[in-house]
Amino acid sequence: MALKRFAIELGYAADLHGEDMTKAAVRAVRDAVSRICLCGIVEICGRDRFQGVYVHADVAVPDPDGVDRDAVLACIPIGEASLTVIVGGMSVPGIEVPCFAPGASNIVAACAALTVSIEMDGAGGAEGTNQQACGCAAKAE
Repeated sequence: MALKRFAIELGYAADLHGEDMTKAAVRAVRDAVSRICLCGIVEICGRDRFQGVYVHADVAVPDPDGVDRDAVLACIPIGEASLTVIVGGMSVPGIEVPCFAPGASNIVAACAALTVSIEMDGAGGAEGTNQQACGCAAKAE
């Protein structure tokens, strides 16, 4: 079975007072999840239990080693989830609020991209053409 991309959604978030990479990453993934509606998987593809659905999250934060991967993956509510964490996002000077996180003063921002793919039997157009599964012709460059 071939995997075909069904949707891509972006999310952005920050941890304002703790420099917590996991918190920023989780919020960014939740931001993307909160804006994506996958009704086509059920209504068009007939996946009543989201079988054959794969969700990959690419997340960028200033310190990828500081991310709890399991916590981020737990934010993906459907399908088989996978995760790549890379250096990116942003860290900018903020203000230390000792009751929130003593010694932490930077604001940490994270970016996330969720790619939802589904298994398709012989999906796509004829080999060697730009014809897509939906019947739309892709623009050739």
